[in-house]
Amino acid sequence: MEGGLQSRDDGEVGGADAPARAEVAVAGGGLVGLTLGIALAEAGVEVAVIDAQAPEALTDAAYDGRSSAIAAGSANLLRSLGVWAHLEPDAQPILDIRVSDGQVGRRAAPLFLHYDSDDLGRGPFGWIVENRRLRQALFARSKELEPLRLIAPAGVAAAERADARYGAGSILARLADGRGISAQLLVAADGRNSPLRKAAGIRTVTWDYPQMGLVATLTHERPHDGVAHEHFLPSGPFAVLPMTDSPEGQHRSSLVWTERKDLASAMVDLDDAAFAAECQRRFGDSLGRISLTGPRWAYPLSLHHAQRYRAGRLVLVGDAAHGIHPIAGQGLNLGLRDVAALAECLIDARRLGLDLGAAEPLIRYERWRRPDTLMLIAVTDGLNRLFSNDLPPLRLLRDLGMAAVDRAGPLKRLLMQHAMGLVGDLPRLLKGERL
Repeated sequence: MEGGLQSRDDGEVGGADAPARAEVAVAGGGLVGLTLGIALAEAGVEVAVIDAQAPEALTDAAYDGRSSAIAAGSANLLRSLGVWAHLEPDAQPILDIRVSDGQVGRRAAPLFLHYDSDDLGRGPFGWIVENRRLRQALFARSKELEPLRLIAPAGVAAAERADARYGAGSILARLADGRGISAQLLVAADGRNSPLRKAAGIRTVTWDYPQMGLVATLTHERPHDGVAHEHFLPSGPFAVLPMTDSPEGQHRSSLVWTERKDLASAMVDLDDAAFAAECQRRFGDSLGRISLTGPRWAYPLSLHHAQRYRAGRLVLVGDAAHGIHPIAGQGLNLGLRDVAALAECLIDARRLGLDLGAAEPLIRYERWRRPDTLMLIAVTDGLNRLFSNDLPPLRLLRDLGMAAVDRAGPLKRLLMQHAMGLVGDLPRLLKGERL
């Protein structure tokens, strides 16, 4: 999986006067954009995925040290698309989830919430996967699909109406070097600051949190046994998520630490030993001595939500449409649910002989995805506000609430199914079905 990451020859991409054609063009070859390209190509759609960076850069260890939680429903999608076979050896199952409340330097509160996957009997809640490994798996699968063209490095500079010059029912993706791709539909998977979304005049509701996210990989003396820890501290959640052991046999976990901005900068400047000591203060010694391995990353936290997901022949997915607090580790899963819903809407329309860029399939997609997204925005924002403080009455209330949920069988099972991404009006891919 380490090799063979060269993008396909993009010599077929047309020039300024003779653009190449595809049924769908995807601007952005990140985790969500490339997964969508694979989903469409797997169903026979001619799709061009365009990204400003070369695959080699995106899979370099220094590019992105984050890991992602892949919920069970999202894993169903990746299995259905043939991606999971490339990824499974690098995916660590989440067998238990422990949610606790506490303060820095003190033991966790005695009242906590514990999810055990055995209680449902449906397999792991999800898997923790390094983003780098997921990208490698996506690139490997993309090379197996003839209808998919990966064009990288080559950014999309603009989207133009193409009806008059290139035939009715098309939009032109103009690349930065002047070349173009004409398609029935252009998908904006170009991130939180999506230039295509802005150019289309789609506004967003945004909120900046007074927090930063610190991300690193930890090694520890004792095995994690597949347990994911979400420890709530006054400054925000402190998550330690199980990873596969290193090739050298070291036990590893992914750290996602939410900290106040004024303190986060100081933590980033610490040397490795001091940073690990601060992690130990917050997490305790249940995994033995903690050490830091590899670099660490820090990024500001915010939420945003597009006021609409479509404009003409342009449609938004993933971070171009929404961004949420990482408190529940659901950001990527939210984007993958976009992929499953949009792919189903487009494939169903194609089988009926409909225009993929027409209003009907895009309206169906938007109506399908907005309620789920709004609910998750409200839940993650509300949880962050509830837990990111040190008010004694609220601390007691949330401890009692977690203990009550832990003892409420039906409610607890429902919440566990939500964590697995297996509740609601699910697209076929999230149920493990083919399109």
